[in-house]
Formats: sequence, C-alpha cells, structure tokens
Amino acid sequence: MGNTVAREDFEWVYTDQPHADRRKEILAKHPEIKALMKPDYNLIWVVVLMVLAQLTAFYLVKDLDWKWVIFWAYVFGSCISHSMTLAIHEISHNSAFGNSKAMWNRWFGIFANLPLGLPYSISFKRYHMDHHRYLGGDGIDVDIPTNFEGWFFCTRFRKFIWIVLQPFFYAIRPLCINPKPITRLEIINLLAQLSFDVMIYYLWGVKSTFYMLAGSVLGLGLHPISGHFIAEHYMFLKGHETYSYYGPLNLLTFNVGYHNEHHDFPNIPGKSLPLVKKIAAEYYDNLPQYNSWIKVLYDFVMDDTISPYSRMKRQLKGEVKQD
Repeated sequence: MGNTVAREDFEWVYTDQPHADRRKEILAKHPEIKALMKPDYNLIWVVVLMVLAQLTAFYLVKDLDWKWVIFWAYVFGSCISHSMTLAIHEISHNSAFGNSKAMWNRWFGIFANLPLGLPYSISFKRYHMDHHRYLGGDGIDVDIPTNFEGWFFCTRFRKFIWIVLQPFFYAIRPLCINPKPITRLEIINLLAQLSFDVMIYYLWGVKSTFYMLAGSVLGLGLHPISGHFIAEHYMFLKGHETYSYYGPLNLLTFNVGYHNEHHDFPNIPGKSLPLVKKIAAEYYDNLPQYNSWIKVLYDFVMDDTISPYSRMKRQLKGEVKQD
C-alpha cells in the first residue's frame, strides 16, 4: 500500500504566477498571436453533435442487459461526458460565440451540460475564472485540494481511491474552500438539468438515466482522460507549477493538454493552442511536459513523494475580485 509521503503541507510560494509575465513577453516578440484571439465557431457544431450522440446512446442502451449498460457507460459514455466537460471549459472562456456575446456562451453551456446529468456549467465558469486570475490562491482557487485531502490521501492505496472519487471532491471542494451565493443562472442551470433528466427517465427509463449519470462519474474518476486533472498543476518537478501534455488524447479534449499555453492565453480557443506552441516554441519546448496521462496517473499513485499536497499555493495580496 505504500508508505506515507514525506510532504506534509503545500508548497507555499511568495511570487506571482508566471503566466501573465510570459504572456506579455511572448506578445511583445510574437504579436501575430493576437490574431488567434477569436471564437472557434466549429465548437458549436461539435458540441451539438456530441449532445446528439449521447441522446442516441441513451436510446440504444434502454433495453440492454445491465452489464452492457455499465460496459458502454465506461467505454463510450465516459469519454463523451468527460470531453463535454472540456467543451464546457472552452465555452466558459467564451470560445463558442466570443466575448461580445457572453450570455450566448452561458446559455450554450447549459445546453452542453444536459447529457452530463448533473448541473455543472454555470458554477464551473464562476470558479474557473478565479483559477486563472488567482492560480494557487489560498481560499480562492478551488482547484487546490483541501488540507484533509492532502493529509488523508497519503498512501498509494488512498491516492488510488482519491483518483476514483475525483468527481465528488471537485463537487464538494468549492463548498469547503470558497462558497459563493447561488445566482439566477445557476438556478436556471439546475432546473434545466432536472427537467432534462426527468424527460430521459420518462422516455427511456432507468437504464438510460443510469448510463447518463454513470458515464459522467466514471469519466471524471478512474479514466485515462482524468490524467489531465493531475498533469496540469501537480508539482512532479519542484518549482514548476503548470505542465503541458502533447499526447493523442488532446484530440478528445479540445487541446486542454496544452495547459501552459492555455494559462498564458486563456482567450485563445483550444483549437489554436498548437499554433501558439509552434509560434513561440522557444518558450514552450524546454518546459516540463507529458506525453501520457495514463503514466501521470500511475506515477501519482506509485511515487511516494507525490500527493494532493503537491501543489503550489500562494497567499493573495491586495484586492481580490471574484465572479
């Protein structure tokens, strides 16, 4: 089961996050990157097709044996569901319709949310903007695990369980670290989702409903794509806060693996992040990077020096503005 890891607290740093300074430096040297700061209208059609694909799957599984419902929920539904959460990530950055039509993006995010079964889109947007502005900010960035997670999930077996339970921690953590008043849009997101779930149950029954919910939970837990949760910011190398992944699963995840590039330029859609890396190769080629999310998951569990504590954390100074 492994020994308790040596780390007993987060890596506290007293410097600003590196992304703002690197963005200024890259834009001064490569101003042509500004041309990539525009919506990705193809995202709209991809999301619509993904929703239709899941609706088709809901129909097809309604009369299957339970073993096949579970099988397809993990093999197919989980991939689509996790990919959809990353489409919602893109939409949260206004990549579908652009910054001038912010509300169109919010409504579209609620639509993209439907086949996940659980309301997610609006709340994610609010907390994710904090993650970009205040990366590692104590009490603000809910991507940082709680002290309980760092303290308890400290052996190989417990870290494995922590990975399996990732969707639950991502749901509960904001309530523990940085609870926010519920907004009108969050209520709309909830009511739209409940209405959709009831409709699926009424039309196609419990197996379709189970497939929908199980796909989301399984896809965000012990799943190859879930390696990105750990790959993005967990400190496998001391002093490095953000890591990119350049493997094939970027094709299913809207290039979320290009994570240094994304934090440097959050207003550039995922489709164009490989171009950012190509244009500014001298800034990215020598940064620590991954080519396998599965290996990231394996290394996280097996390396006794890595745990949920392996994150950089900073005490924020000055005025903090949150969504």
